[in-house]
Amino acid sequence: MAAAGSDKASMAGKRKRQESGEASKKRRKSDAGDNDSKTAHATITETIPRLEAEIQESRKHYNNIATLVDLAQKLNEDPKVAFAACEALCRTFLRLLPAGALVKRKDASEKDTTVTNWLRDRLADYKGALLAFLSSKKLAINALTLAMAIVKAEAKHLTDRPEPVFPRHFFANIIAAVLESPVDTLRDYFATNFIRGYDDMRFYTFEAVADYLTQHQHESVDDGIRDILFDLLLNMDDVPASSEALDKFFIELPEKKKHPLRSIIQHKKQVQEAWLALMQRGLSKEQRKKVLGAMATTVAPWFTQPELLMDFLTDCYNTGGATSLLALSGVFYLIQERNLDYPEFYTKLYSLLDADMLHSKHRSRFFRLLDTFLGSSHLPAVLVASFIKRLARLALNAPPSAIVAIVPWFYNLFKKHPLTTFMMHRVPRSQEERERLESEGMDDPFLPDEPDPMETRAIDSCLWEIVQLQSHYHPNVATIAKIISEQFTKQAYNMEDFLDHSYGSLMEAEMNKEVKKPPIVEFMIPKRIFTKAPPGSEESDSLLVSLWDFGSSS
Repeated sequence: MAAAGSDKASMAGKRKRQESGEASKKRRKSDAGDNDSKTAHATITETIPRLEAEIQESRKHYNNIATLVDLAQKLNEDPKVAFAACEALCRTFLRLLPAGALVKRKDASEKDTTVTNWLRDRLADYKGALLAFLSSKKLAINALTLAMAIVKAEAKHLTDRPEPVFPRHFFANIIAAVLESPVDTLRDYFATNFIRGYDDMRFYTFEAVADYLTQHQHESVDDGIRDILFDLLLNMDDVPASSEALDKFFIELPEKKKHPLRSIIQHKKQVQEAWLALMQRGLSKEQRKKVLGAMATTVAPWFTQPELLMDFLTDCYNTGGATSLLALSGVFYLIQERNLDYPEFYTKLYSLLDADMLHSKHRSRFFRLLDTFLGSSHLPAVLVASFIKRLARLALNAPPSAIVAIVPWFYNLFKKHPLTTFMMHRVPRSQEERERLESEGMDDPFLPDEPDPMETRAIDSCLWEIVQLQSHYHPNVATIAKIISEQFTKQAYNMEDFLDHSYGSLMEAEMNKEVKKPPIVEFMIPKRIFTKAPPGSEESDSLLVSLWDFGSSS
C-alpha cells in the first residue's frame, strides 16, 4: 500500500512539472509574439516616411502610394499606423495636385494618361479611408482636418479651368459621415471651424444637407440625425446682411461676379432648401415649438420665399394650444416684415381667446403677443371691440392674476382706439329706450358664438362685466377694475408690471401692504365662556353655552 501511494505521488509530481514546463513555453511564445509585434509595428512606422520620401524623389516609386493606401485602410487592425499612413498620403497628394499630376490633359500620351487615371483611383481609395476615420473617437477630428485639406486642394488643382471647381461629391460624403458619426465633438468642431468660419463652407454644407435629406426621403432618417440637423440649422442665426458681407472663403473667392457664392440670395436659398427638406420629414412637438419661437430671428430671415412657410405654420396652428399661439406669432412676423397677405389672421387670433388660455402657463406670453397684434391704431374699432368684449366675458371666471392684466390692457386699448370708449358708458338716448330698460331690462347684443370678430356686434354692447368685477372677492381685482370707471388721466399702463403675477404673489402683496390708518375695532372680553350667566344679571349667555350644555352629566 505504501508503495502504491509513493507511485501516485511521483506521477502527480511529474504532471505538475510537465504543466509548469508547458506554461513557461507558452509564456515565452507569447512574449516572443509581443516582441515580434512591437518590432513589426516599429518597422512599419519607420517605413512610412521612407515610402513617402521615395514618392517625392521619382515617379518610379508611385507604387508606394498603393502600399500606403493599404496601410491607411487598416483602421481596425492598427489605428496609429493607419493614421500615420493617412498623414503621409495627405502630404503626398498635396504635392501631386498642385503639380498637375492628377489633371487629365488632352495632349498627354497614353502612358501619362494611364498614370493619371491610376493616381486618381488611389486618391479615391485614400478618401474612402479618411471617411472611415470620421467614426473614430480619438482620430475623427484629425481625419476631418486632412479631408478638408484634400477638398481645398482638389477644388483648386483637380481641374484645368481658371476658377476652382468644388468637389461636391467628396464633400457630400464628408457631410454624411459627420452626421452619422458617433463623435459629437466632431460636429461641433466642423460647425465652429468651417460652417460659421467660412461663407462658402456654409453654402456647400447646406446644399449637401438638402441633398442628403432628399436622397433619404423614402427611408426613415434616424431620430438622432434629425435632431443633429435641427440643432445645426437652428444655430444658423447670423444671416448676412447683403452680398458685400460675403467675404470669408475657405477656397479662394471666385472671380465671376455672377457666381452663386457671391450672391446673398443663393446663400439664403441653400439654407431655405435645407429647412424645407427637414420640415417635410417631420419635426417633434418640442422641435416645432423651438422653430416657431425662433421664426422671426433665425428661420424666416433665411427664406427668399417666405410664403413657403405658410403650410408649416398652418399645420402648427391646427395642432392647438401653445403651438397655435406660436404659429400665429410667426404669421404676424411674415405679415409685418415680409408683406405676406394673410386675411384670416385676426379671425384665428380671436378663436384662441378661451378660458383655457387664461389658465395656461403661457398666459403672459399670450398677452405680450396680443398687445403687439392689436397695437396698431389703424385697426377697425369693431375688431378691437370684439377682443375687449370677449376677454371681459372670460374675465368673469378667470383667476385674479389674469384679471389684473386684462383690465390695464383694456385701459391702453381705449386710449389707442377712442371709438371703443362707447362701450364703457352707454346710456339710452330716447325716453322710450329708458322706459323699456327700466321695465323690461336689456339683452346684451354681443354674439359670443360668432367666430368672425367683425360680426360680433361687440361695439354695440357695454362692459357690464367690469362693473361686476368691481365687487370681486379679491381686493386687488376690485381695486384695479375701478380704473375703468375713473377719469383716464394716465397715458398708458406698463403691461410688464401686471403680466407675471400669480395668486400667491397677489396674496403676498395684500398681506404685506402697509396700513396707514389701522381700523378701529371694538371688542368686549366676556366674563364667562362655558358657564351660564347668574339669574337676574344683565349678562347674556355666550354662544357656546346656548348651543351646548356643558353642565350635563351625560
